[in-house]
Amino acid sequence: MSDLLLTSYVPNRTTGRGLRTCGVIAALARRGPVEVAWVPFGGGEPAHDLIEDGRISLRRIDSSRGPRRLLAALLATSRGAPWDHSKAVSPEVIATIRGAAADVRLILDGPSMAAAALPLARRREAVFLSHNVDSAFRDMPRLRSFERRVFRGVRESWMCTRADMSAARELAGDDIGLRLVPNVVDVAALPHAAERPGKQVALFVGDFTYRPNQEGLAYLVDEVMPLVWRELPEAILNVVGRGVETPPADPRVHVLGFVDDLDAEYARADAVAVPLLSGGGSPLKFIEALARGLPVVATSHAAALIEDGRAGEHFLAAPDAQGFAAALVTVLSGKAGELGLRGRELAQRSLSVDSLAAQLGDPAPV
Repeated sequence: MSDLLLTSYVPNRTTGRGLRTCGVIAALARRGPVEVAWVPFGGGEPAHDLIEDGRISLRRIDSSRGPRRLLAALLATSRGAPWDHSKAVSPEVIATIRGAAADVRLILDGPSMAAAALPLARRREAVFLSHNVDSAFRDMPRLRSFERRVFRGVRESWMCTRADMSAARELAGDDIGLRLVPNVVDVAALPHAAERPGKQVALFVGDFTYRPNQEGLAYLVDEVMPLVWRELPEAILNVVGRGVETPPADPRVHVLGFVDDLDAEYARADAVAVPLLSGGGSPLKFIEALARGLPVVATSHAAALIEDGRAGEHFLAAPDAQGFAAALVTVLSGKAGELGLRGRELAQRSLSVDSLAAQLGDPAPV
């Protein structure tokens, strides 16, 4: 059986969502040919490594506008999809789904593609690639009902974490098909260094249009870094990612925005901060930092999302600002030992494209 992955976004790594999608595509390609049909929402082009991989074929879907498009979206809404998801449904997306051969497995990346495919999903092999259980964070009855229909309407749902799997079962029942498909990165392709620069630079990377990252940045700047500066007054916090509308006033916080060369920012850092206080899934920037061999300091909330990782062995974690600051001071002072090396070993073993490819070859879950 071959795979057709349908996504309503450009498959690239400019967002956390894109990182998850690209990781799954790369893992599927390790197992055999995969076709990716994508709608050019989000801008840019597909990731270069996907374009260059001969096992991956990319097909762009240019969705039309006008009455037929509106009718397709309204039909999806009439079947229970929230408008945020049904508005991505188009006649061209539906035609791509209907045109897939019977022996092709459909992998529906996110709720918009599920909204388009639900009428056909029960009659063929279909997988829902979940990015989180959205209704666990948004109290919306229509959203809960839609997600319940998706989980019950496909053969399998691929979930980021065991917590997401528990939330899906609570929502849709114990008899739904679930598989743990964690967020992964291509560890072997990422640069890493055994030693850090020693310039007392901490790095926070994220999409700051995402509320948990906004909350995390405020926590880091307002509560954590003032405690760090008592011990290390020359320490620097570099903030990378789009969406910071009001830069912090302290000149030791450098808001760099979106950068073209993320490798260079990681190379300049002595530590990566993951100050998330809320949100689900496994934070991809956390995983990427581990894969690069950088020492990571995280909140207890973020650390709990790295299910095979152990605080103190693979990264440092703290339940409050005082503990977070103390951990950052330890790392920025060069006292982290082999923390980064052990984090990279964890990423290679459990959070890599290769490990996911092997996992996807396991029998279907029960």
